[in-house]
Amino acid sequence: RNGIVRMQLNGKDLFQFGPLDQGWWPDGLYTAPSYEAMVYDIDKTKELGFNMIRKHVKVEPALWYAYCDKAGMLVWQDMPNGDKSPRWQIHNYFNGEGKTRSQKSENAYRAEWKEIMDALKSHPSIVVWVPFNEAWGQFKTPEIARWTKEYDPTRLVNPASGGNFYPGVGDILDLHNYPGPAMYLSDPEKVNALGEYGGIGYAVQGHLWEPDRNWGYVRLNSPKEVTDEYEKYADMLYKLIGRGFAAAVYTQTTDVEVEVNGLMTYDRKVMKVEPERIRRINERICNALNK
Repeated sequence: RNGIVRMQLNGKDLFQFGPLDQGWWPDGLYTAPSYEAMVYDIDKTKELGFNMIRKHVKVEPALWYAYCDKAGMLVWQDMPNGDKSPRWQIHNYFNGEGKTRSQKSENAYRAEWKEIMDALKSHPSIVVWVPFNEAWGQFKTPEIARWTKEYDPTRLVNPASGGNFYPGVGDILDLHNYPGPAMYLSDPEKVNALGEYGGIGYAVQGHLWEPDRNWGYVRLNSPKEVTDEYEKYADMLYKLIGRGFAAAVYTQTTDVEVEVNGLMTYDRKVMKVEPERIRRINERICNALNK
């Protein structure tokens, strides 16, 4: 429509908007202490007015995805990729030399990515596959993106969230920009997304992993200050939706160890924003394409 590619649900344009969710826990790291704790983050995400979660470089137990299915929460699923990265060139299409992995590393990546899709493809909540994040271990991107789409043509493929971009590759062009939203590159033939932004830091005393070593892209001191800054970024994002953004991901659901830029503290005991204001802000963003 007018040179802008949008995503739809039930025949209506839907701006997909959610937090970056790393799924870390202070008492179990990648393992939630209970089923109730695991789904708590999904419930809070929905209560805050988001309609999507980007599951960041982690695969959750099947129960997590089944709960998203039931709750109507959309999921962007990352591949937990590693290895060294090639040159990171985010502001224009990549024109450098791609990374060459060892055959062992390449085989491991391909086998594990296939296993992830095989394990999760029955969950309707998953709407996007993300083979690479930024340029982390990014290799043979056109081939990996094409194979991913051929293996599961029912989902969109986001070849490299905030990574090295290739023309004509994948369904989504996904930018990263901190702290505020920006649209420095676009593609009229793809879904244009802001795959990461925000990172507003607020260190809540008594709820820190390391009291003397923590960070955020912006450092503030109260839920009101954080919410004010969040709203400022949301207003910027809203204007960029009119220029072509069809999805966005805010960093992030909870604090993670020394990262204090969560909407909640790492222990989930303190909401670091004003939730009712956040919900109203998010609903405005989510409904931006159906005014």
